[in-house]
Amino acid sequence: MSYDDVEIEDMEWNSELQAYTYPCPCGDLFQITKDELKLGEEIARCPSCSLYITVIYNLDDFLADSKTTNNNNNTPNQPIAVA
Repeated sequence: MSYDDVEIEDMEWNSELQAYTYPCPCGDLFQITKDELKLGEEIARCPSCSLYITVIYNLDDFLADSKTTNNNNNTPNQPIAVA
């Protein structure tokens, strides 16, 4: 059973961990990455204890973000002149 249900908006983005985090009662942080969220994962785990939380979020928000990022990085290869 999940320790708590937490909305993604109540979590904080940690750029060092590259994960959304939320304070755990043990003193560490529950963590879940964007990649995990894009795969439909909804459980954020604490690396220091056995507790976990259920993250409430809209999967479509993360899938749309993924498509936008991929479209921006899909520049066609340009031929290179070789002398």
